Amino acid sequence: MALPSPGQDPWSLLGVFFFQLLLLLSLPPATGTGGQGPMPRVKYHAGDGHRALSFFHQKGLRDFDTLLLSADGNTLYVGAREAILALNIQNPGIPRLRNMIPWPASERKKSECAFKKKSNETQCFNFIRVLASFNATHLYTCGTFAFSPACAFIELQDSYLLPILKDTVMDGKGQSPFDPIHKHTAVLVDGMLYSGTMNNFLGSEPILMRTLGSQPVLKTDIFLRWLHPDASFVAAIPSAQVVYFFFEETASEFDFFEALYTSRVARVCKNDVGGEKLLQKKWTTFLKAQLLCTEPGQLPFNVIRHAVLLPSDSPSASRVYAVFTSQWQVGGTRSSAVCAFSLTDIERVFKGKFKELNKETSRWTTYRGPEANPRPGSCSTGPSSDKALTFMKDHFLMDEHVVGRPLLVKSGVEYTQLAVEHAQGLDGSRHVVMYLGTSTGSLHKAVVPENSSAYLVEEIQLSPEPEPVRNLQLAPTQGAVFAGFSGGIWRIPRANCSVYESCVDCVLARDPHCAWDPESRICSLLSGSTLNSWKQDMERGNPGWACARGPMARSPRRQSPPQLIKEVLAVPNSILELPCPHLSALASYHWSHGRATIPEASSTVYNGSLLLLPQDGVGGLYQCVATENGYSYPVVSYWVDSQDQPLALDPELAGVPRERVQVPLTRVGGGASVAAQRSYWLHFLIVTVLLAIVLLGVLTVLLSSPLGALRARGKVQGCGTLPPKEKAPLSREQHLQPSKDYRTSASDVDADNKHLGTEVA
Repeated sequence: MALPSPGQDPWSLLGVFFFQLLLLLSLPPATGTGGQGPMPRVKYHAGDGHRALSFFHQKGLRDFDTLLLSADGNTLYVGAREAILALNIQNPGIPRLRNMIPWPASERKKSECAFKKKSNETQCFNFIRVLASFNATHLYTCGTFAFSPACAFIELQDSYLLPILKDTVMDGKGQSPFDPIHKHTAVLVDGMLYSGTMNNFLGSEPILMRTLGSQPVLKTDIFLRWLHPDASFVAAIPSAQVVYFFFEETASEFDFFEALYTSRVARVCKNDVGGEKLLQKKWTTFLKAQLLCTEPGQLPFNVIRHAVLLPSDSPSASRVYAVFTSQWQVGGTRSSAVCAFSLTDIERVFKGKFKELNKETSRWTTYRGPEANPRPGSCSTGPSSDKALTFMKDHFLMDEHVVGRPLLVKSGVEYTQLAVEHAQGLDGSRHVVMYLGTSTGSLHKAVVPENSSAYLVEEIQLSPEPEPVRNLQLAPTQGAVFAGFSGGIWRIPRANCSVYESCVDCVLARDPHCAWDPESRICSLLSGSTLNSWKQDMERGNPGWACARGPMARSPRRQSPPQLIKEVLAVPNSILELPCPHLSALASYHWSHGRATIPEASSTVYNGSLLLLPQDGVGGLYQCVATENGYSYPVVSYWVDSQDQPLALDPELAGVPRERVQVPLTRVGGGASVAAQRSYWLHFLIVTVLLAIVLLGVLTVLLSSPLGALRARGKVQGCGTLPPKEKAPLSREQHLQPSKDYRTSASDVDADNKHLGTEVA
């Protein structure tokens, strides 16, 4: 910065000094490299008014864990702690309560639960774990019922819930977990409930079970160790002939120095009726295989958290999307991945080779023996032979892995829930849209284009306090996603198109639900009545191409040259702050000063804003320019005018409308100001204290150095060597017999006295 002249105004000298302090403060802090993976383009904090959300809660209710959408998409059934609710979601805004029925655990069950050393404040309740549509007139539900699982049917009348009668409550063991913290899954298919849960009080007996319907009740055999005792179920997905269960457990087929978790997919046939002599009332078609979700050269994501099926017009194109984390932390942070698995690949693995346990070496190897016909574990009609059932008892693990394709890998975040849908762009192409709930209460919207990698459109912090998203339910007819939390349910519109105020911003967002309407100059939600004149570029996200086809129709503040210039009056003896809104986290920002360079001696960038010290040559046009996806565009334009010497109007900007605005201004001298004042005295105080500490430290070092030297010199000249008794002995023998080096002779003393006498003279 140029030095002020001797005759300069003292207030200007103070302004220069204060501006130098601000230059020190404007230095960016040292930060890490950031998390791996795509970054959300837009982030909304909890309570941000730019993202319209609505929250439903009911006084006295907690743990809104289970969500079920009605067949017509107008009612959301919710399983909470000791209650079941029916919510009307037809209208935008907060869901409206149709009615609620209580279903508490009995006092006797609660007393028994407390007697078994469980908490009567957090555990001994009825947590709803299963809520499924049985038919058009009934729902089927199960709950923990104070560590004594129970199930019941709920009658419906015009989407209203009728009370549960006590004499209709049934035993729910094997359908709901005992402990509310245990993971579980259930799906109702063809009037039969397929469930995966813990089957005992201790939580050490996992089970896959089929109940209800006309088929016999079947379950896994615990004595055959088909499932590891710590198996944790996350999803059940029906297919044409089979039902798939997704879970994670400790892998027994690997030799590892610690417990190695692995993700699995198990399969049972719908037409399984159990064995006649062997495997009576047990699955005869149970098979399981390992799921592999990994990137080359990286540790595998071996813990599955959730899985959903995205159907397709062609069954072979249907895919399972699953969320994974890793049991290992790299750099102290958790990582998550989303992998897609083809149903065709899953079926192919279950038709492949088996593994078998070598009892001599206790190792799992590939089975290479003869194969029976019909194939053991296949969904063939009729009872299986005893030979096939004997084979199935020991050959339930497949040799090949089901390998998934990583669509999204991100560090520093734990995904807990997933909802997936297809979205069609203006050009007719279909895109996969994923809604990902995190362990800290936020929601990520990710898009997977057909021929490129996934990217994050936005991140929405739902819960003010960090807590995991417990459930996600997509309601396509309502255009919303519902997220369950401990205290209530959030309704999130699946797109926030109106926040993009220009064609450039709308196209760069690459949200398949949004497109720019050039007539209304609004970024709007795509619908069936969308016109061909609307603008969208999902493949490249290039505004220069998409918005150039016809009128650009940007909002006034985004066009170049600008259609609106914000006029700012520069007041002497002040520091002018020109804010630049950062609308995209993926863009880089810089300031321009017309065709001239920004004067470095009187300006700096602080938190994205441009700070100007009014001096000669600082007036004129200032623009904050964003560059994203190779495209640059002005975000905001300012015309800085001097109060003493107004600048002449630029001929190129003569026809551009102007608006007088107030920007933050720090006054360091006298004079009136029309701008809003902003104080930097806190920054000034911080810098002053830091400078004082540094100066004090330097002064202490400078003073301590000569004093230390004088003390050392005095010790050498006045004290001589230490006597033996002041030296710590190295051993008992050394202490009893001092070394000869520690003895002082008379001649040594005379020599020292002579030396000291010479120095004094």
